[in-house]
Amino acid sequence: MISIKVLEPFEFELCFELDSNTICLWTRKQWEDEFNKPGVKVFAILLRKEIIGINVVQIIIDEAQINYFSIKQKFRRKGYGSYLMSYLIKQCESLGIKRLLLEVSETNSIAEVFYIKFNFLTVRRRKNYYKDGSDAVLKEKKFIK
Repeated sequence: MISIKVLEPFEFELCFELDSNTICLWTRKQWEDEFNKPGVKVFAILLRKEIIGINVVQIIIDEAQINYFSIKQKFRRKGYGSYLMSYLIKQCESLGIKRLLLEVSETNSIAEVFYIKFNFLTVRRRKNYYKDGSDAVLKEKKFIK
């Protein structure tokens, strides 16, 4: 059974553990700090009772920024990421969000295809943004009212 759960600040260790085993984006301290930022919501997708993916979104008035999105390796390409993204989009629509933003490495072609599926458009690039010298691609999804 698939479900979505909002994680609470005391559950930041669960996020750090998943991140450490997937994309290794943030330190333990960064995860703890993320939960204390204004407007941050952390959604976990669970298969039975196991957290298989996490999405962090920060809402600022009528915009939202995806700060983190990852699914455990063995659950990728099985529809769980799409399920989580669809849930996030519905949440944004219900909150009256006008646009959803994210950034992704230009080298992440799988993510590029995934975000195109949800009508994210490239709006800008940050040259040499990542440690490996790759650009960050800024993407935006506008919500039509």
